[in-house]
Amino acid sequence: MLKALKREEVPVYHLPGRDWFLCIGPENTDAKNATLGVAVFPEGSAPPGHVHPAEEELIYIVAGHGQLVTPEGTVVLSPGTSVYVPMGLHHATVSEGPGPLELVSVFSPPVVPGSYEAKAQPPKGAP
Repeated sequence: MLKALKREEVPVYHLPGRDWFLCIGPENTDAKNATLGVAVFPEGSAPPGHVHPAEEELIYIVAGHGQLVTPEGTVVLSPGTSVYVPMGLHHATVSEGPGPLELVSVFSPPVVPGSYEAKAQPPKGAP
């Protein structure tokens, strides 16, 4: 079934160094093969990295500047940049400013929001 959601209608996860909005996924739509989210990293944020053990991640930078740091190298992030992160690759995001770094991310298969974070906090009212 076709479904449209606005950012103010979706759950927000307060993850280390960023807020992550679960825009579309199995939790709030009929999506079965992907999760779409928006992450907002405040200027100066540099949370510890993490690994998605079973999901590929596609990233598109909407606003801000920063870096994506991996053992394979560093990618400079600026609006219009797209990045592919294979499953199992440790990566850390640094927001350099000015202003927040905002990115759109797609995970396949769907990700369980925050499952890869040591101190993930689900949104209020989430199971």
